[in-house]
Amino acid sequence: MGDSVRRDRTGRVDATRLLVIVPAWNEEATIGATLRELRAAVSDADLVVVDDGSTDTTSDVAKREGATVLTLPYNLGVGGAMRAGYKYARRRGYSRAIQVDADGQHDPRDIEAVLAGLARADISIGARFSTRGSYTVRGPRRWAMSFLAAVVSRLAGEKLTDVTSGFRAANARAINQYCKHYPAEYLGDTIDSLVVAVRSGLSVTQVPVEMRQRQGGTPSNDPMKAALYLVRAVFALFLSMTRRKNTDAQ
Repeated sequence: MGDSVRRDRTGRVDATRLLVIVPAWNEEATIGATLRELRAAVSDADLVVVDDGSTDTTSDVAKREGATVLTLPYNLGVGGAMRAGYKYARRRGYSRAIQVDADGQHDPRDIEAVLAGLARADISIGARFSTRGSYTVRGPRRWAMSFLAAVVSRLAGEKLTDVTSGFRAANARAINQYCKHYPAEYLGDTIDSLVVAVRSGLSVTQVPVEMRQRQGGTPSNDPMKAALYLVRAVFALFLSMTRRKNTDAQ
């Protein structure tokens, strides 16, 4: 899947092509089920797993499920993995790409709804804090998310409630922008990349989705980590505001 560029009868890149990018780090317990759900939900899409330096069998499981696997030599974080995924998307001529987490929290049945947002914007975010589902975050983490959403909403000229969601889709223009600027720093894959895209002239919207519990592994509920998230999130926002705009995004 994804090994050749499909074109229509005129020789142009097929505008309907979709690439699902799944960043994964030590997700052997969940990646197989996630890929099977993705195949059932979007059977015509190509699946690429970016193995972010895993030390378990994530890559082997993904290959057995029929996904294309990009293997990074060491762990770069979600930002580094997604940068590799978007470069692959541009090189292979995909007109649309969507990020789906390997841990099963993003419901593949919501993919079509998130993609529908691309009809009115360059970037479409699957928003957890909207009109669907019961997903909640409390304390410093929630304060940071609310602050970030308010600032980015003002920049984008669009009401956004969940700018740290990794469940997001990009059209060809956004893919090109991400290839030029997709930072690997903490929260760079969400806040930094989004703010620079908006400041560079790309539009963004959101659609409501339901977030599920992790299908494997143990999530962190450490209060100290939540407080640290608040500090890092604000820092990431101010760092993104210092980035140079990319005015030649096509």
